Amino acid sequence: MPGTRKLGRPTNHRMMMLRAMVTFLLENGRIETTVTRAKEVRSLAEKMITLGKQNDLAAKKQAMTFITKEDVVKKLFDQIAPKYEGRSGGYTRVLKTGPRRGDGAEMSIIELV
Repeated sequence: MPGTRKLGRPTNHRMMMLRAMVTFLLENGRIETTVTRAKEVRSLAEKMITLGKQNDLAAKKQAMTFITKEDVVKKLFDQIAPKYEGRSGGYTRVLKTGPRRGDGAEMSIIELV
């Protein structure tokens, strides 16, 4: 269930951070972050790709309210979602990369499959 991890931030800051990370993931295809953030981003990104697979006006409006860039929404509906048409989930992959040098936080790479 998305949104159960607090990530040490107030709700509005956490949601804006996750929205930005999902937007960046859909724009670039992969991002490097901590494991807990990657797990949160994974569930939200998969929901956005599922919206993209519906490809109707209501789904586009829902995606526009969550994703912060209009060109990323266009890319989601035109390029990303059709690529996963025959797939019923599991659009992202989280790969653990080891501890971060500064504070030892467990890092990972989240990418589109």
